[in-house]
Amino acid sequence: MSGSALYETFARAPLAFERGEGSWLITESGERYLDFAAGIAVNSLGHCHPHLVAALTEQAGKLWHVSNLYQIPGQSRLGERLVEASFADRVFFTNSGAEALECAIKTARRYHYINGRPERFRTITFEGAFHGRTLATIAAGGQQKYLDGFGPKADGFDQVPFGDIEAVEKAIGPETAAILLEPVQGEGGIRAFPAPFLDKLRALADKHDLLLILDEVQTGIGRTGKLFAYQWSSIEPDIMAIAKGIGGGFPVGACLATEKAAAGMTPGVHGTTFGGNPLAMAVGNAVLDVVLEEDFLDSVQARALNARQMLASLVDEFPQVFEDVRGNGLLMGLKCRMANTAVLAAVIDTKMLAVTAGDNVLRLLPPLTVSDEEIREAGERIRAAAAGLAALATEKVA
Repeated sequence: MSGSALYETFARAPLAFERGEGSWLITESGERYLDFAAGIAVNSLGHCHPHLVAALTEQAGKLWHVSNLYQIPGQSRLGERLVEASFADRVFFTNSGAEALECAIKTARRYHYINGRPERFRTITFEGAFHGRTLATIAAGGQQKYLDGFGPKADGFDQVPFGDIEAVEKAIGPETAAILLEPVQGEGGIRAFPAPFLDKLRALADKHDLLLILDEVQTGIGRTGKLFAYQWSSIEPDIMAIAKGIGGGFPVGACLATEKAAAGMTPGVHGTTFGGNPLAMAVGNAVLDVVLEEDFLDSVQARALNARQMLASLVDEFPQVFEDVRGNGLLMGLKCRMANTAVLAAVIDTKMLAVTAGDNVLRLLPPLTVSDEEIREAGERIRAAAAGLAALATEKVA
């Protein structure tokens, strides 16, 4: 064997960081990078937030793991807080978003099973979706590049075009159990489903006794300026998966559901060894301490408006590089005219981090604690990157 002992499943950038401070990552040599990737929307409160560090450190000195054979007080507390702040009555804790989605899909199927409809196991999903990397969630996402080489696609998922309500209605059949979507597709190119479309989905679900599942792994815990993205609309889901931001950098996920939807999830039908462990629960509660503070989400909305105005000015200034601005809150994207990989490389050269997304989008996911000054700095770095790309394009034409 030569080279790294790791699976070669990641095309990693040639960067390694020693420490982080708020919106910044620092290499061993002391180079500082402005982090508008946030671990792909995970580091919701930035790096080494003192309240999260204190909570994790305190818990680490007490107890790490006991399994779900026993009561975990921090789990009960975090569950109660999520219920109080959302539509849900019940919560199941996991370690990741994919696990939370698996739980959500199983919850929907089990609901129909206990109601005498075991044949209803299929879930309608949308083109461009990303729901995780397990065999079930790659089938739910339906993207061929994630399905290739892993055998027959897991059965039970019917994909329809993005935003096509007529296609949804046509896809509903005697085996349909649920409808699953991200309120804003992250990997799919920062594409938001409009509130009126969500209203129609909710109406269809009610009409056919289907469960509406929201994947808020990327949009949840303040990313769009409200605690959950669905709260910008008039609807409520039956089941919702969250992860990423709730752990602020620590692996935490959760499946939230109404009492009705979760009725079939009885002892023994689902489980997890690590999910809801004391360390994760300490951090999750610490994240909510901050995000649920008065005016915190208002401040996210204000910073998001500033960021959107900054990005719009860059689109106006560099029309040969950027096409438009997308997103909700601090889940933002620049639709690129050039290859988004080239734009990302140019941005990284300015010592700023971002993430690519589908539909040739550059995704920008700063911590929710980002300052207006850091947003201005991000604008200057993207401007420098775009100016260089525009000059290169002009030279090629000449």
